[in-house]
Amino acid sequence: MLRHRTAREIVVFLGSLGIIGAVTAALKTLPDVSPTTAALALLLAVLGAATLARLRTAIAVSLLAMLTLNFFFLPPVGTLTIADPQNWIALFAFLVVAVIASNLSAAAQDRARDAIARRNEVTRLFDLTRDVLLTTETAGAIEVLARHVARRFELSGVAVCLPGEHGWRIHQGGSDEVALDVTDLNTALAKARGTLEFDARQRAYGGHVRVGDRHDVIIVPLRHGTKAVGLLAAASSTLDIGTLDAVAGVVAIAIERAQFLGERDAAALVRQKADLAATLLASLSHDLRTPLTAITVAVENLRSDLPTHERRAQAGAAMAELERLTRLFQDILDMARIDAEAIRIERQWVTAADVVDAAVAHVRHAVEGHGLRVVADADMEVEIDPRLTSVALAHVIENAAHYSPVDKPIVVDARVTGDGLHISVTDQGPGLDASELEHLFERFYRGRTGRQTTFGTGMGLSITRGLLSAAGGRIWAENAPDAGAMFSLAVPGSIRAATVAS
Repeated sequence: MLRHRTAREIVVFLGSLGIIGAVTAALKTLPDVSPTTAALALLLAVLGAATLARLRTAIAVSLLAMLTLNFFFLPPVGTLTIADPQNWIALFAFLVVAVIASNLSAAAQDRARDAIARRNEVTRLFDLTRDVLLTTETAGAIEVLARHVARRFELSGVAVCLPGEHGWRIHQGGSDEVALDVTDLNTALAKARGTLEFDARQRAYGGHVRVGDRHDVIIVPLRHGTKAVGLLAAASSTLDIGTLDAVAGVVAIAIERAQFLGERDAAALVRQKADLAATLLASLSHDLRTPLTAITVAVENLRSDLPTHERRAQAGAAMAELERLTRLFQDILDMARIDAEAIRIERQWVTAADVVDAAVAHVRHAVEGHGLRVVADADMEVEIDPRLTSVALAHVIENAAHYSPVDKPIVVDARVTGDGLHISVTDQGPGLDASELEHLFERFYRGRTGRQTTFGTGMGLSITRGLLSAAGGRIWAENAPDAGAMFSLAVPGSIRAATVAS
């Protein structure tokens, strides 16, 4: 900025020299040009320089114009001597008018530049405030804030310094890193926490200091109200103290906002965990009561004198309920592993038919009595984790059995394509409500139709999504073209032709 301004001053000065020379040459071609005419013409060059340049350049041009007027137009022409005392008055009046006009023009320029600077300052502060409001992430928010300050105010280096229990936390922004000494930061913070005074000339509160070998780093306090919560350091700043103090005020508000957002997110997480725990407890208390009651009744019946076929029936009922409890606890363990990201992926070469057979065997209790139509590819193999995929598919088939009428078949279509395994499960139930599609895979969510059934925790589809996500796959749901719902699973993996065991 300073180099640009100096170059502009030089260009204006040289241009003014050229204009004075051109005006002088033009006036010399005219016969009997009066000194008054020459003075007015040269004064135009002075006013032009005063309009485009600073006061010192305009005064230099005024002196040059005065010497030109004296040498070329005041008798004796061709010398700097002034014979007539009246010409002294004219020459002095010319110089005074030129200097006063230059001073007035320079003052007007300074006010215009100050107004533009204030307008730009307000605009940049508004842009910075908008950046703060648009920042909703709490992780890394202070680093993002420092970069916003450096970008909006064209600063090469910015550092937001916050005191902590274990020392200073310094968040850098800008292209250059601001080198700061802990002693300087402690001194600046102690000064900022002293008596609060406002400097009307600099439009800033006290507490700012300059540090560094060449005092090229300025530190201003970050104040929230009257309390200093940190420091803002700017390297080689062209901004005045008042502007930096205003920026520091916005940064302090942004830091406070980031802390509030963090506390809000933490409170929301605690509330969510409490809701999940309450929902899980309610679901488990309901789904544990039914099988435990059935097992108790079956065991009591076994203790009585029953015929052999009835004893077998009671034993079978008890085993079915025990399997139901086992699946429930397995679901809880799977959900815990998903939350802890502790799922191990063990890839093997399997066919689509292998995955479907394992899934059907896992939920044979649920599909008993339902028609199950399977179309599975056995000619191609895919490298996936067969356990995770079959368990995920089992949850989808079990979900279809809950909503599909007994006299309607459940269709499972599994194929190996160019990018992995694709499976679709279609039931003949009531279909999916469009308003519930986005909630289907949420934990413990059960639709209006599902809430009318007696069994189900709402964990199955959530576990399916978690297992598939761990394996790099995905699941989505839609209404089938004819009737019912269709769930589609996709698991990526390498493919090859199926090998025949010898």
